[in-house]
Amino acid sequence: MARVEIYTKAFCPYCSRAMRLLDSKGVAPEEYDITMGGPKRAEMIDRANGRTTVPQVFIDGRHIGGSDDLAALDREGKLDPLLAA
Repeated sequence: MARVEIYTKAFCPYCSRAMRLLDSKGVAPEEYDITMGGPKRAEMIDRANGRTTVPQVFIDGRHIGGSDDLAALDREGKLDPLLAA
């Protein structure tokens, strides 16, 4: 199973949606809560090429994007192969 990381904030509906999708795939991602900012927020912005919105999802170090990007990969049938890698 691939290593999945997700940066989230409390009470974020898009974060919840992404987590539900990953859970439905049997994935328990490493979750980084950046609600209060700090070094993990700066790390996310750097890794996500300047994107500041949450969630930001990474699979095996590859930037996937946010909740909509994750859902689009799933609709296109491209998410499962990434997760199985």
